[in-house]
Amino acid sequence: MSSQQFRTSGRSSTRPLQGRVAGAGKGFLFCLATIASAVGLAATYYFFVRTTAGQFIDESALVEATVLGGTAGRASTEFLDMLPMLSLAIAAIMVLFVTVARRRWTAAGIAVAACIAANAATQILKLLIPDRPDRGVQTLELNSLPSGHTTLAASAAAAVFLMVSPRWRPLAGFLGSTFAVATGVSTLINQWHRPADVVAAFLVVAAVMLPAGWLILRTGNSWNVWKGYGEHWAASRLWVWLTVAALVIAGFVAVYSLLQVPDLSTDSTIDYFWAGTAFIVIAGYLSALGGTWLFGLAARKG
Repeated sequence: MSSQQFRTSGRSSTRPLQGRVAGAGKGFLFCLATIASAVGLAATYYFFVRTTAGQFIDESALVEATVLGGTAGRASTEFLDMLPMLSLAIAAIMVLFVTVARRRWTAAGIAVAACIAANAATQILKLLIPDRPDRGVQTLELNSLPSGHTTLAASAAAAVFLMVSPRWRPLAGFLGSTFAVATGVSTLINQWHRPADVVAAFLVVAAVMLPAGWLILRTGNSWNVWKGYGEHWAASRLWVWLTVAALVIAGFVAVYSLLQVPDLSTDSTIDYFWAGTAFIVIAGYLSALGGTWLFGLAARKG
């Protein structure tokens, strides 16, 4: 083989590998998901804050949360008290690991900046969103949407998800969403937030973290390599199926609970609490499932 033929052969064999860039061609999907999150946030606000039916469902879930007082209430209060430090510790450990051990300085910087931006966006929205209008539902008029505690937990979990290698993302998605869902449900049990406040927090985090994730994919092409499910125990399909199972169960609970109270003119019942809890679980795990799928699709194939 001549030297010219060898060079030609070498170029043809390496070109496909060089062309595989993480996130390439998937910017539209990330943009679409970000817009969907923003639209979902607006829809959540409109229905649960501006309409009579939404206010009644949301407020009834909050009122009926007293049923899980006592031990559950005390446990959730202790969890919420520890949440700020716990979230910061999780994020700090991951930042130190990926920057010091893995040298992913850019990824850590983007993830931390997005985490801060998500929490800032929540606080800004709390100030900008008008108080709850009078729709004949007995409720506090002050705006509580989105939930700050849930934003803190979900953004810390999302930051970890963005910074770990693709093979760890199925596990990180499941564990992170479980942590965030537990936070959201705890705020409901303690009557700190209505279900819509928690759902709105998940959507704020998604709207901010998705563009940040795309940037991390584009700037971290060398390590954002996805070899598919099964290459590592953290990349097992088990985590996806557990997420799907949680979604199916929560969907059943939500539908069943709401069917028990078809007439919104009736008094508040415990079914509203279970429906509100199911809404939180659905929002949290659906975010994890969508994120795992989208980032697996966008990562460079190994």
